[in-house]
Parts: sequence; C-alpha cells; structure tokens
Amino acid sequence: MISRPARSMHMTERGNKQAMFVKHSHPSRDKRALPKSKPACLRCPRAVLPLGGRTLIMGILNVTPDSFSDGGMFLDRSRAVEHGLRMIEEGADIIDIGGESTRPYADEVPAEEEIRRVLPVIETLTKKTDAPISIDTRKSAVAARAVEAGAQIINDVSALHHDPAVLDVAASRGAPLALMHMKGTPEMMQENPVYDDLSGEIEDYLLEAVAKCKSAGLDYDQVIIDPGIGFGKSSAHNLEILGNLGKLTSLRLPLMVGVSRKSFIGKVLDLPVSERLEGTAAAVAACVLGGVDIVRVHDVRRMKRVVKVCDAIRAHGKDGST
Repeated sequence: MISRPARSMHMTERGNKQAMFVKHSHPSRDKRALPKSKPACLRCPRAVLPLGGRTLIMGILNVTPDSFSDGGMFLDRSRAVEHGLRMIEEGADIIDIGGESTRPYADEVPAEEEIRRVLPVIETLTKKTDAPISIDTRKSAVAARAVEAGAQIINDVSALHHDPAVLDVAASRGAPLALMHMKGTPEMMQENPVYDDLSGEIEDYLLEAVAKCKSAGLDYDQVIIDPGIGFGKSSAHNLEILGNLGKLTSLRLPLMVGVSRKSFIGKVLDLPVSERLEGTAAAVAACVLGGVDIVRVHDVRRMKRVVKVCDAIRAHGKDGST
C-alpha cells in the first residue's frame, strides 16, 4: 500500500476542494466522431508501430527522486541510459521517460527542473536506438524540448487539462499524444474519489480530449487513450476498469493501460511494492486478453513473456480475432 507523506501546508486546503471529486457532470456521449475501425498502426514522426497483432510494451524510465516504485534509481544519466537500452534489449517497443512523479500526493515539479532531468537522457538514448522515446509530462515547455531532443510520443497524464498547449506541441510536430484519465490532480486525486458512472465518466473525459486532438489536426493513429489506473480511483475502481475493458476497446482507439506494481495489486495481495511482480503479471495478462494495445511496465523482460503467451492465446480464440 502507498503510505502517505506528512501533509504540507498546501494540503490543508483539500477539505474545501474535496467536493470536486464527488460528482462531476459530463456532456452526453457522442461516438459519431470515432473511427469505424481501430487504426492499423501508431504513426510516429520517424517510426510506425503496428497495432492489432502483438501487444506493444512501453518500458518505464523514471528519472525522478520520488516515484512510487523506482524513485532515485535512475537519476544518474548513464544509469538511466543503460536501463533504457536494457529494456529495449528485453523487448520494449517504446521507452517512456518521466522527470516528474505523479504518484498520489506528489508535489508539482517546475518545468525547468523536469527538463534538466529528462533532456540529457532523451538526447543520449535517441543517438543509441531507433526505438521511439515517449516523454511523460503534463507541461508544454517540457514536451517541446523533449520532442526537439528526439522524443516521438507525448504521454500526458492530465489529458490536456493541466496545460492545453501540450496539444499544440503534439500537432505541430506530428507526435502521437497519449491521453490519460485522472480525477483531480496528483496532490489530491486519492482524497475519496467517487463516481456516479465510472466507465461513462472516463469515456466522456477521454472523448472530449480526443475531439480536441482531431480539431487540432491529429489523426486517430496519433491518439492513444488510457483509463488511468490508480489516478483518482479506489482499488475497486481499478479492478472494475480492468474487468470491463471491452467498454474502452469499443471506442476503437489505440488503448494503453499501466498497471505495473500499483497499489490495487498490493491491496489484493497485501504486499509491498517490491513484491508485486506476480500480481502485475496477472493484471498485464488481463489487459492483453482484454484487447489493450500497449501495456506500460517496469519489468520488461518478465512482462514480455507474459504478453507473448497472452497474445498467442488471444490469436487462437474461437473467432480467430486478434
């Protein structure tokens, strides 16, 4: 389970702001703008990643001092680059580099510090590999510098809510944009998250962001949706999402899910972060068999094996679909 740090002064305002997590009205669902079929690929500026055959693996590379699982392990550039290359050798299709922890109760990191952390790693990795690099950021300034340095995908955990100008960066560079659902902000998102309609609210939130992407000129093969496991959700919410992935795959958009080592696994198994490998494997298997296109993981070598077996099972389903 995630332990809560001592509350800082700004967190005393949560009681007044908590109402924003209880109920939120959403516009009527409108799927008319969705694609008739899922895109056959994810189109990056210098790479094309096929979808629908095997599940893609996104390896997590946090260059932060405080990420919930591996904070502080890869602050050194050489260690970070070495780990990124190792994950590619182990089977990662994408490396997702983040310089700001968005774990529950994390404080925001200034853009300048985030850039200082990620830029040297991106610059070095892009010289050593053709695998697409993703920048995990909510900030347009960070996204712009990262793309200039060689990143090809922008992974925005706020789905444009934190900084709408992230979309301008993605559209102007032709970089695919991952849009994740998050209820609230990392500082407050786990303060009693409540939903009237979990699946419906996630769908509305994501489709609103997808519509903005389309209006800005990104096509469906440049937009990824992510339900945001662990971001403003209880353990029960997370399990409900994973048990009903068909509601998300029915949107016919590239779908990414990150379950690696997360607290809902710890709650089910009553185990700390360091002992959640098997639980992560089970959750990744559920994602693959549920039709997810990209799984975001820490343990690439082991999860590659899980994915490969699940892909084989799915390919041999009764209807022959993949």
